[in-house]
Amino acid sequence: MEKHIKKEQMIEVAKNENVRFLRLMFTDILGRIKNVEVPISQMEKVLDNKMMFDGSSIEGFVRIEESDMYLYPDLSTWMIFPWESEKGKVARLICDIYKPDGQPFEGDPRGNLKRILKEMNEMGFTQFNIGPEPEFFLFKLGEDGRPTQQLNDNGGYFDYAPIDLGENCRRDIVLELESLGFEVEASHHECAPGQHEIDFKYADAVEACDNIQTFELVVRTIARKHGLHATFMPKPLHGIAGSGMHINMSLFNEEGNVFYDKNGKDELSQTAYHFLGGLLEHARGYTAICNPIVNSYKRLVPGFEAPVYVAWSGKNRSPLVRVPSSRGLSTRLELRSVDPTANPYLAMAALLKSGLSGIKNQITPPAEVNRNIYVMTEEERKEAQITDLPSTLHNAVKAMRKDEVVKEALGTHLYSNFVAAKQMEWAAFREQVSEWEREQYLEQY
Repeated sequence: MEKHIKKEQMIEVAKNENVRFLRLMFTDILGRIKNVEVPISQMEKVLDNKMMFDGSSIEGFVRIEESDMYLYPDLSTWMIFPWESEKGKVARLICDIYKPDGQPFEGDPRGNLKRILKEMNEMGFTQFNIGPEPEFFLFKLGEDGRPTQQLNDNGGYFDYAPIDLGENCRRDIVLELESLGFEVEASHHECAPGQHEIDFKYADAVEACDNIQTFELVVRTIARKHGLHATFMPKPLHGIAGSGMHINMSLFNEEGNVFYDKNGKDELSQTAYHFLGGLLEHARGYTAICNPIVNSYKRLVPGFEAPVYVAWSGKNRSPLVRVPSSRGLSTRLELRSVDPTANPYLAMAALLKSGLSGIKNQITPPAEVNRNIYVMTEEERKEAQITDLPSTLHNAVKAMRKDEVVKEALGTHLYSNFVAAKQMEWAAFREQVSEWEREQYLEQY
């Protein structure tokens, strides 16, 4: 991932590396990667921000009568994919979306995150760093090329071969990521059979979100080469742990990490406590964004290590926010509720806005909870000011609609389209009759 490549260099590299196609990538409101692929002959047009596409064909973007949109490539995202076909290589550029009048499009999740980062800069902060920990499952592919419900192994947390049959696939994913410039920090089998985690180095918010999108694309591509289907669905099977994407956050100014204070309580600054206060205050409001599908809420249940309660701790892994023990430049807050179906650009905008709101309003978080919250009674939780996360997508959207800070984090266009899409999703789910219901009720009633 070249950070400072110039236009002329890019054209030269494309020629030397036999790049035949350019994939212009962007992300829709639901977090799905979209792309416009053009032959390399169109490269100069692309680099001059003259590449147009029909915005009305993308869900939640615009109406037909205002459909023209322009793709402005971010040159720092130039990347040549290592998998080559007979037709040559494919390079990608991640793009921001602009309107014909040259203004950023309000419905572009990536552009919207930049808007919140600008607010952060105006408050005197220079960088918001994100370290994601995405998990995924590997299922076997059937003869028809479609995913089966058969996991590829029976391994558990940190297991090794031969129990962990996904090891070769995971290794190839790591090698592929490294060839693309990722600094992979850890890769291991997770606690559920067929479940894996690969952690890569933190980056500033926009780059980290770009990395998450690229990571998911690479994982799916390499898994398929191994005859496997990689899914980021939070809870694909009943009775085992779901997949999360813990988000480690730190905030910087010119002097360094503003969450660290060697003289503060637990070596945390007042800014860190206020940011934490904002994260907890708006937790119910941003849950619909961080856990955006019906299935997300099958993971957020007691008994499987996923958080259910709004609380924080430095030692305990049952609350929503954990403060890892590292200090100095590595001082950070870890939000444990996010899952990998979240649109990363929307999620980071909502989390940053919530934290900044905590700093602006000097929100003091409730006391740290070092007990296992799952064994506390309702009265004990109430006394410790511990509330529940929403239990369904429906409840999460209701909580989001009451949270003005989260609404502002998305802006009117993204907010209204996101809510409309999620209400439709819930309505479609609510009409379905599940196998569980038939098993429970068909004979009894």
